[in-house]
Amino acid sequence: MLADAVMQASELLPSQHGLLIDATLGGGGHSALLLERHPHLRLLGLDQDPAARAAAADRLALFSDRIQIRAMNFADFTPEEPAAMVLVDLGVSSPQLDQAERGFSFRLDGPLDMRMNPAGGAETAGELIERLEESALADLIYAYSDERLSRRIARRIKSDLASQGAYSGTAALAYAIAGCYPPKARRGRIHPATRTFQALRIAVNQELEALERLLQQAPDWLEPHGLLGIISFHSLEDRRVKQAFLQDPRLQRITRKPLIASADEQQSNPRSRSAKWRLARRRADDA
Repeated sequence: MLADAVMQASELLPSQHGLLIDATLGGGGHSALLLERHPHLRLLGLDQDPAARAAAADRLALFSDRIQIRAMNFADFTPEEPAAMVLVDLGVSSPQLDQAERGFSFRLDGPLDMRMNPAGGAETAGELIERLEESALADLIYAYSDERLSRRIARRIKSDLASQGAYSGTAALAYAIAGCYPPKARRGRIHPATRTFQALRIAVNQELEALERLLQQAPDWLEPHGLLGIISFHSLEDRRVKQAFLQDPRLQRITRKPLIASADEQQSNPRSRSAKWRLARRRADDA
Protein backbone atom coordinates (compact mmCIF):
# COMPACT_ATOMS: atom_id res chain seq x y z
CA MET A 1 0.00 0.00 0.00
CA LEU A 2 1.36 3.42 -1.05
CA ALA A 3 4.46 1.59 -2.25
CA ASP A 4 5.29 4.30 -4.79
CA ALA A 5 5.35 6.97 -2.07
CA VAL A 6 7.56 4.84 0.16
CA MET A 7 9.98 4.09 -2.66
CA GLN A 8 10.14 7.74 -3.72
CA ALA A 9 10.92 8.71 -0.13
CA SER A 10 13.78 6.21 -0.03
CA GLU A 11 15.61 8.23 -2.68
CA LEU A 12 16.23 10.75 0.12
CA LEU A 13 18.06 8.26 2.35
CA PRO A 14 21.10 9.91 3.96
CA SER A 15 23.08 6.68 3.63
CA GLN A 16 22.81 3.78 1.18
CA HIS A 17 24.57 1.55 3.73
CA GLY A 18 22.33 2.46 6.62
CA LEU A 19 19.74 0.77 8.79
CA LEU A 20 16.04 0.57 7.94
CA ILE A 21 13.74 0.09 10.92
CA ASP A 22 10.37 -1.24 9.80
CA ALA A 23 8.46 -0.71 13.03
CA THR A 24 5.35 -2.51 11.76
CA LEU A 25 6.86 -5.25 9.63
CA GLY A 26 3.64 -7.10 8.79
CA GLY A 27 4.17 -9.36 5.80
CA GLY A 28 7.33 -7.47 4.83
CA GLY A 29 6.00 -5.99 1.60
CA HIS A 30 7.46 -2.49 1.96
CA SER A 31 10.74 -3.83 3.34
CA ALA A 32 11.16 -6.26 0.47
CA LEU A 33 10.83 -3.45 -2.05
CA LEU A 34 13.29 -1.25 -0.17
CA LEU A 35 15.88 -3.99 0.25
CA GLU A 36 15.66 -4.81 -3.45
CA ARG A 37 16.03 -1.16 -4.47
CA HIS A 38 18.89 -0.48 -2.03
CA PRO A 39 21.24 -3.50 -1.98
CA HIS A 40 23.36 -2.23 0.93
CA LEU A 41 20.46 -1.34 3.21
CA ARG A 42 20.01 -3.46 6.35
CA LEU A 43 16.63 -4.18 7.93
CA LEU A 44 15.49 -4.45 11.52
CA GLY A 45 11.81 -5.43 11.46
CA LEU A 46 9.49 -5.30 14.46
CA ASP A 47 6.11 -6.96 14.85
CA GLN A 48 4.16 -8.31 17.80
CA ASP A 49 2.07 -10.64 15.63
CA PRO A 50 3.69 -14.09 15.30
CA ALA A 51 1.81 -14.87 12.08
CA ALA A 52 3.06 -11.64 10.50
CA ARG A 53 6.64 -12.37 11.53
CA ALA A 54 6.49 -15.83 9.97
CA ALA A 55 5.08 -14.42 6.73
CA ALA A 56 7.75 -11.72 6.63
CA ALA A 57 10.54 -14.21 7.23
CA ASP A 58 9.39 -16.21 4.21
CA ARG A 59 9.00 -13.15 2.02
CA LEU A 60 12.40 -11.73 2.98
CA ALA A 61 14.34 -15.00 2.79
CA LEU A 62 16.37 -13.75 -0.18
CA PHE A 63 17.74 -10.98 2.01
CA SER A 64 18.42 -13.15 5.06
CA ASP A 65 21.99 -11.87 5.47
CA ARG A 66 20.69 -8.30 5.80
CA ILE A 67 17.68 -8.67 8.08
CA GLN A 68 16.74 -9.12 11.71
CA ILE A 69 13.16 -9.71 12.85
CA ARG A 70 12.15 -9.10 16.46
CA ALA A 71 8.98 -10.00 18.33
CA MET A 72 7.89 -6.75 19.92
CA ASN A 73 5.63 -3.72 19.75
CA PHE A 74 7.40 -0.61 18.49
CA ALA A 75 6.38 1.20 21.67
CA ASP A 76 8.80 -1.01 23.63
CA PHE A 77 11.76 -0.62 21.26
CA THR A 78 15.13 1.08 21.68
CA PRO A 79 17.59 0.70 18.77
CA GLU A 80 21.27 -0.13 19.21
CA GLU A 81 22.29 2.20 16.37
CA PRO A 82 20.74 5.17 14.56
CA ALA A 83 18.66 4.46 11.49
CA ALA A 84 18.65 5.97 8.02
CA MET A 85 14.89 5.42 7.82
CA VAL A 86 12.06 4.44 10.15
CA LEU A 87 8.94 3.17 8.41
CA VAL A 88 5.59 2.78 10.19
CA ASP A 89 2.37 1.37 8.68
CA LEU A 90 -0.40 1.76 11.25
CA GLY A 91 -3.02 -0.26 9.40
CA VAL A 92 -4.38 -3.70 10.14
CA SER A 93 -2.95 -6.00 7.47
CA SER A 94 -5.09 -7.86 4.97
CA PRO A 95 -4.06 -11.27 6.38
CA GLN A 96 -5.21 -10.17 9.83
CA LEU A 97 -8.55 -8.98 8.47
CA ASP A 98 -8.99 -12.11 6.37
CA GLN A 99 -8.45 -14.56 9.25
CA ALA A 100 -11.79 -15.02 10.96
CA GLU A 101 -10.19 -16.40 14.10
CA ARG A 102 -8.42 -13.09 14.76
CA GLY A 103 -11.75 -11.33 15.26
CA PHE A 104 -10.84 -8.10 13.46
CA SER A 105 -13.49 -8.30 10.75
CA PHE A 106 -17.27 -8.28 10.93
CA ARG A 107 -17.42 -9.74 7.41
CA LEU A 108 -16.01 -13.07 8.61
CA ASP A 109 -17.53 -14.54 11.74
CA GLY A 110 -14.95 -15.22 14.43
CA PRO A 111 -14.35 -14.79 18.15
CA LEU A 112 -14.43 -11.28 19.61
CA ASP A 113 -10.67 -11.11 20.04
CA MET A 114 -9.01 -8.28 18.04
CA ARG A 115 -5.62 -8.60 19.77
CA MET A 116 -2.56 -7.99 17.58
CA ASN A 117 -0.63 -10.34 19.85
CA PRO A 118 -3.02 -13.14 20.86
CA ALA A 119 -0.39 -14.70 23.12
CA GLY A 120 0.25 -11.48 25.03
CA GLY A 121 -2.46 -12.02 27.62
CA ALA A 122 -4.20 -8.70 26.98
CA GLU A 123 -7.95 -8.22 27.26
CA THR A 124 -10.02 -9.29 24.26
CA ALA A 125 -12.75 -7.18 22.67
CA GLY A 126 -15.36 -9.50 24.16
CA GLU A 127 -13.90 -9.06 27.63
CA LEU A 128 -13.69 -5.30 27.15
CA ILE A 129 -17.37 -4.81 26.30
CA GLU A 130 -18.31 -7.08 29.20
CA ARG A 131 -16.20 -5.12 31.70
CA LEU A 132 -17.12 -1.55 30.78
CA GLU A 133 -20.23 0.18 32.06
CA GLU A 134 -22.61 1.45 29.39
CA SER A 135 -21.55 5.09 29.66
CA ALA A 136 -17.84 4.23 29.54
CA LEU A 137 -18.38 1.98 26.52
CA ALA A 138 -20.29 4.73 24.72
CA ASP A 139 -17.53 7.23 25.48
CA LEU A 140 -14.88 4.83 24.19
CA ILE A 141 -16.74 4.14 20.95
CA TYR A 142 -17.23 7.85 20.30
CA ALA A 143 -13.69 8.88 21.26
CA TYR A 144 -12.03 6.29 19.02
CA SER A 145 -14.34 6.46 16.01
CA ASP A 146 -16.58 9.57 16.08
CA GLU A 147 -19.52 7.17 15.91
CA ARG A 148 -22.57 9.45 16.29
CA LEU A 149 -24.77 6.60 17.53
CA SER A 150 -22.28 5.51 20.20
CA ARG A 151 -24.75 5.77 23.09
CA ARG A 152 -27.43 3.82 21.27
CA ILE A 153 -24.90 1.16 20.31
CA ALA A 154 -23.50 0.87 23.83
CA ARG A 155 -27.03 0.58 25.23
CA ARG A 156 -27.82 -2.23 22.77
CA ILE A 157 -24.59 -4.09 23.53
CA LYS A 158 -25.02 -3.96 27.30
CA SER A 159 -28.69 -4.92 26.99
CA ASP A 160 -27.80 -7.94 24.85
CA LEU A 161 -25.07 -9.03 27.26
CA ALA A 162 -27.45 -8.77 30.21
CA SER A 163 -30.27 -10.68 28.54
CA GLN A 164 -28.46 -13.19 26.33
CA GLY A 165 -24.90 -13.46 27.62
CA ALA A 166 -21.76 -13.06 25.54
CA TYR A 167 -22.03 -12.59 21.78
CA SER A 168 -21.28 -15.74 19.80
CA GLY A 169 -18.79 -13.87 17.62
CA THR A 170 -18.07 -10.87 15.44
CA ALA A 171 -21.08 -11.44 13.16
CA ALA A 172 -23.51 -11.32 16.09
CA LEU A 173 -22.00 -8.08 17.39
CA ALA A 174 -22.04 -6.53 13.91
CA TYR A 175 -25.70 -7.51 13.52
CA ALA A 176 -26.57 -5.85 16.83
CA ILE A 177 -24.73 -2.65 15.86
CA ALA A 178 -26.41 -2.53 12.44
CA GLY A 179 -29.76 -2.78 14.20
CA CYS A 180 -29.06 0.56 15.86
CA TYR A 181 -29.10 2.27 12.46
CA PRO A 182 -32.19 3.24 10.46
CA PRO A 183 -32.89 0.72 7.65
CA LYS A 184 -31.80 3.11 4.90
CA ALA A 185 -28.44 3.79 6.58
CA ARG A 186 -27.67 0.07 6.76
CA ARG A 187 -27.39 -0.08 2.97
CA GLY A 188 -24.58 2.45 2.60
CA ARG A 189 -21.07 1.78 1.25
CA ILE A 190 -19.65 1.71 4.79
CA HIS A 191 -20.97 -1.06 7.02
CA PRO A 192 -22.66 0.30 10.17
CA ALA A 193 -20.29 -1.71 12.39
CA THR A 194 -17.11 -0.28 10.85
CA ARG A 195 -16.59 2.57 13.32
CA THR A 196 -17.42 0.55 16.42
CA PHE A 197 -15.09 -2.28 15.40
CA GLN A 198 -12.36 0.29 14.79
CA ALA A 199 -12.89 1.76 18.26
CA LEU A 200 -12.77 -1.62 19.97
CA ARG A 201 -9.61 -2.64 18.10
CA ILE A 202 -7.87 0.62 19.01
CA ALA A 203 -8.80 0.18 22.66
CA VAL A 204 -7.85 -3.50 22.89
CA ASN A 205 -4.39 -2.84 21.42
CA GLN A 206 -3.86 0.58 23.00
CA GLU A 207 -2.96 1.81 19.54
CA LEU A 208 -3.08 5.55 20.18
CA GLU A 209 -0.97 5.25 23.32
CA ALA A 210 1.60 3.25 21.36
CA LEU A 211 1.55 5.85 18.57
CA GLU A 212 2.11 8.69 21.05
CA ARG A 213 5.17 6.87 22.44
CA LEU A 214 6.45 6.24 18.93
CA LEU A 215 6.16 9.91 17.98
CA GLN A 216 8.09 10.86 21.09
CA GLN A 217 10.84 8.28 20.60
CA ALA A 218 11.29 7.70 16.86
CA PRO A 219 13.08 11.00 16.05
CA ASP A 220 15.84 9.91 18.42
CA TRP A 221 16.20 6.63 16.51
CA LEU A 222 17.33 8.52 13.40
CA GLU A 223 20.76 9.54 12.20
CA PRO A 224 21.16 13.13 10.90
CA HIS A 225 18.81 13.63 7.93
CA GLY A 226 17.26 10.22 8.64
CA LEU A 227 13.69 9.72 7.42
CA LEU A 228 10.53 9.00 9.40
CA GLY A 229 7.63 7.87 7.20
CA ILE A 230 4.21 6.97 8.60
CA ILE A 231 1.12 5.55 6.92
CA SER A 232 -2.06 6.25 8.90
CA PHE A 233 -5.62 5.15 8.27
CA HIS A 234 -7.96 7.35 10.27
CA SER A 235 -8.13 10.92 11.52
CA LEU A 236 -7.15 10.05 15.10
CA GLU A 237 -3.80 8.75 13.87
CA ASP A 238 -3.20 11.29 11.10
CA ARG A 239 -3.94 14.23 13.41
CA ARG A 240 -1.29 13.06 15.85
CA VAL A 241 1.28 12.43 13.13
CA LYS A 242 0.61 15.81 11.52
CA GLN A 243 1.01 17.70 14.79
CA ALA A 244 4.17 15.81 15.74
CA PHE A 245 5.80 16.49 12.38
CA LEU A 246 4.81 20.15 12.60
CA GLN A 247 5.75 20.84 16.22
CA ASP A 248 8.68 18.54 17.02
CA PRO A 249 11.87 20.65 16.84
CA ARG A 250 13.87 17.51 15.96
CA LEU A 251 11.94 17.03 12.71
CA GLN A 252 11.61 18.84 9.39
CA ARG A 253 8.45 18.11 7.43
CA ILE A 254 8.93 16.91 3.87
CA THR A 255 5.27 16.29 2.96
CA ARG A 256 3.23 19.35 3.90
CA LYS A 257 0.05 17.56 2.89
CA PRO A 258 -0.40 13.80 3.15
CA LEU A 259 -0.05 11.67 0.05
CA ILE A 260 -2.91 9.31 -0.73
CA ALA A 261 -3.23 6.24 -2.92
CA SER A 262 -3.70 6.70 -6.64
CA ALA A 263 -7.09 6.10 -8.22
CA ASP A 264 -5.78 2.85 -9.70
CA GLU A 265 -4.56 1.60 -6.32
CA GLN A 266 -7.80 2.56 -4.63
CA GLN A 267 -9.74 0.64 -7.26
CA SER A 268 -7.57 -2.47 -7.02
CA ASN A 269 -7.23 -2.29 -3.22
CA PRO A 270 -10.23 -0.58 -1.59
CA ARG A 271 -8.53 -0.67 1.82
CA SER A 272 -6.02 1.90 0.52
CA ARG A 273 -8.72 4.58 0.21
CA SER A 274 -8.18 5.82 3.75
CA ALA A 275 -4.36 5.53 3.77
CA LYS A 276 -2.28 8.70 4.22
CA TRP A 277 1.50 8.99 3.99
CA ARG A 278 3.50 11.64 5.80
CA LEU A 279 7.28 12.01 5.72
CA ALA A 280 9.71 13.97 7.89
CA ARG A 281 13.48 14.20 8.25
CA ARG A 282 15.69 14.46 11.35
CA ARG A 283 17.29 17.87 11.52
CA ALA A 284 21.06 17.63 11.34
CA ASP A 285 21.58 20.43 13.87
CA ASP A 286 19.48 18.58 16.47
CA ALA A 287 20.85 15.07 15.98
